Amino acid sequence: MLALRLTRGTHPLVLARRLLVAAASAGVGFLLLCTLGHALGHPEQAPASTLRLLWCVLPLAATVQFAVAVARTDPSTRPRPGLSAIGLGPARLALLAAASTAVTCALGSAVALLLYLHLRGDLTGLPFDGAAAGLLAGDQPVPLAAVLTLLVVVPVTAAAAAALALRPRPAPLSEDSEGADETMPSGLPWGVALIAIGLAVETYAGRSGGGDGLPLPGRFDGSPAAVLAGWVLTAIGLATAGPALVHGCGRLLQTARPGAVRLLAGRVLMTESRRVGRPLGVVCAVLSGLLAAASLYGSDTGSDAFGPLTGLGATLILACTCATLLTAALESRQGRAPVTEALLDAGAPPTALRTAALLRAGILLAVFLPLTWAVGELAALPLKG
Repeated sequence: MLALRLTRGTHPLVLARRLLVAAASAGVGFLLLCTLGHALGHPEQAPASTLRLLWCVLPLAATVQFAVAVARTDPSTRPRPGLSAIGLGPARLALLAAASTAVTCALGSAVALLLYLHLRGDLTGLPFDGAAAGLLAGDQPVPLAAVLTLLVVVPVTAAAAAALALRPRPAPLSEDSEGADETMPSGLPWGVALIAIGLAVETYAGRSGGGDGLPLPGRFDGSPAAVLAGWVLTAIGLATAGPALVHGCGRLLQTARPGAVRLLAGRVLMTESRRVGRPLGVVCAVLSGLLAAASLYGSDTGSDAFGPLTGLGATLILACTCATLLTAALESRQGRAPVTEALLDAGAPPTALRTAALLRAGILLAVFLPLTWAVGELAALPLKG
């Protein structure tokens, strides 16, 4: 009940972010229900239905990541002085954030159920002249237990992830916190190794041409499972190496006798590398995958290789990862708000702060855009032959 009251009284921008989480949850719930419809309509193709269900893990992971990022930036769940006196300490606030996330995702799941039933014709007759009835097994009864099980996956997973991410942690010692931004995040070697392994797996699978197809929801059935597994490893590697790359960009800005603006921009990147680097690496991985898919299938088969549900899943992944990156940038901006205010009070010109922000964005684009293009081309190269 407290989570519902806080939801009603939140700022419109915070409410808009929660509505975006609900929309993403509705999309994932609809994909899961469509997988159930395929299983009902094609009982003889149980392995294919299982693979379609596994494909829904990617948009589910992107949605959960976005929900956690929104929960982290929610002002109603931040520890503030005086809340512990009324029983709202850090642990209770983490549970409150998890409850708010569950309520938001449950709203999206309810919308997905209504849309699914409407397209099947269970509510007001068959829409679109029954075009979706075959895809959703409109002639079969809906198993209530299976529907409820699939619809609670997103709220439960997102709530558990939010509670885990916002759980109270012991405060670091002062001497450790002072030099925390001076060290290289240690994920770069592991990230490079995972990228290399993923590309090697894709190359081997592309040359051998073996492996069974791993069908997406809709069409696009022809990619070997090993190729897709290699892309997943490459994506994990980019996400792992992201914080170290952002930290390196900050160091690069501070080389060769930097001025005040370059020094400020570099220090901010080094400090926020762990917060912004992983979402940026995930976006880089998603864009590289889209570039590889467009390079492979854009010129030969056109849009016939992609079905409507495949397009929905790809849109969810891209939208949620980009929204997560923007939310992490907003969290970073909120975290350094006291420093920005102190600089302005000390007489720093606002143009210097804007120039530092442009420098940060410029060097990140200069590093990550070529990396995204290179990984996408290398991922598609073994399959073009």
